[in-house]
Amino acid sequence: MEQRYAGLRNDENCGMTNFGQMVRDGWVFGLIPDTEDCANWDAGQMQVLYEKIYAEWEKYAHLPSRLPDELRERHARIYRDAIAHAKANGWDPELGDDD
Repeated sequence: MEQRYAGLRNDENCGMTNFGQMVRDGWVFGLIPDTEDCANWDAGQMQVLYEKIYAEWEKYAHLPSRLPDELRERHARIYRDAIAHAKANGWDPELGDDD
């Protein structure tokens, strides 16, 4: 059976995962609407999104500090909100002994 992504809203650790980052980066670059959380996407769809995101980040040496002002501000807001939401819902950014 093909695995599908649960979607950002249903992702573990309140979306503080690699797939969650992909969804947020998709929002940053306008590759997917801000309302899209990629729920039920298959591996092929996630791979296509990853490749588009990678191409966008490559333009800026994969550094948020090199993003144009508008994108940098959008990135900061999206990630600030995501971290605040995750912490408010019990996510602990500290690595455990098994991480």
